[in-house]
Amino acid sequence: MSLIVQKYGGTSVGTIERIEAVAEKIVGFRERGDDVVVVVSAMSGETNRLIGLAGEINDEPSPREMDVLVSTGEQVTIALLSMALQKRGYDARSYTGSQVRILTDSSHSKARIQEIDAHRMEHDLSKGRVVVVAGFQGSDENGNITTLGRGGSDTTAVALAAALTADECQIYTDVDGVYTTDPRVVGGARRLDQITFEEMLEMASQGSKVLQIRAVEFAGKYKVPLRVLSSFEEGSGTLITLEEDDDMEKPIVSGIAFNRDEAKLTIRGIPDVPGIASRVLGAVGRANIEVDVIVQNVAQDNTASLTFTVHRNEMTKAQDVLESVAKELGATTVEADANIAKVALVGVGMRSHAGVAATMFEALAKDNINIQMISTSEIKITVVIDERYLELAVRGLHSAFELADADTEEK
Repeated sequence: MSLIVQKYGGTSVGTIERIEAVAEKIVGFRERGDDVVVVVSAMSGETNRLIGLAGEINDEPSPREMDVLVSTGEQVTIALLSMALQKRGYDARSYTGSQVRILTDSSHSKARIQEIDAHRMEHDLSKGRVVVVAGFQGSDENGNITTLGRGGSDTTAVALAAALTADECQIYTDVDGVYTTDPRVVGGARRLDQITFEEMLEMASQGSKVLQIRAVEFAGKYKVPLRVLSSFEEGSGTLITLEEDDDMEKPIVSGIAFNRDEAKLTIRGIPDVPGIASRVLGAVGRANIEVDVIVQNVAQDNTASLTFTVHRNEMTKAQDVLESVAKELGATTVEADANIAKVALVGVGMRSHAGVAATMFEALAKDNINIQMISTSEIKITVVIDERYLELAVRGLHSAFELADADTEEK
């Protein structure tokens, strides 16, 4: 008998039929003797519908009222799922985030969890009930409804699992686990049986959309075993854990993540003096623009150039900031390029194996793909390339590091 926290996303509960199917899945765990706490998202499309309604009323609605509005989507789902479980003879109780008491700060639309009162859930579990909790939401110390941001239901599930000391947190989604790369790009992509929190964090930060980054961080911090499974297919999914797989055949590289939503900016002809990078990037930071990969080069005329990447939606804003900085520093040019992509190799095996970068660069050269920027960490190598070569690069690297299933040919 185990205590399991399960999370079902919007696609998994997108229709009444799918909610009924989720109820059947939960019943299977209860019949096995497990205690179950369920976290659900709003039905697919519902949050966008609510945001659209707000936009018809006010172009700039109050963040507080937006949280009140969008939190109602999950309230519908928890009630319907509890009804479906009760119909099957299982006592179930639904709770909003504020009813559980998930205490957050007061940052509407991007609140962070501060504390969870587990007593009400523990009481229900002791009575044999299934606890159904609305994901994505909580309340601040003044009782205001808050939301955790897009993907916040994953974070809710992991936080509840930590508060309850659950045996496992299971994230049910529309994929059956974490793959070596996106199967839509590489036909031979292989589902991983296990991956470390460290690797999953890198994969998520570099573009993998399977799990929300904050949820992985939370799970790693509180040592919550995390498993990604499919709502629509049976299988063991992918376990995300602190422990590295001791399989002697474990590959050096666990996966390849990529991101198309990047833009590159360069400021040229800035003075080559101490503190210049701080002046440039400080201005960008004050504009609340997040910077990713950074490269600085020094020319023979005692000037330097600084190149960095940002989210593509922030490119124009960042370019305006750089134009202003360029005037102050006497820089020669400011350039912006939205036609780039980022590709990253991720794997804890890199710590103990040499030659990974060389193999990566050889594979890209073989396909005549030029590298524009390089960034490394202990378990990751990231390159910035021309966007039109992205899929070619991912397929080539997947083959070079032999990540495909042995009996599956890559497209």
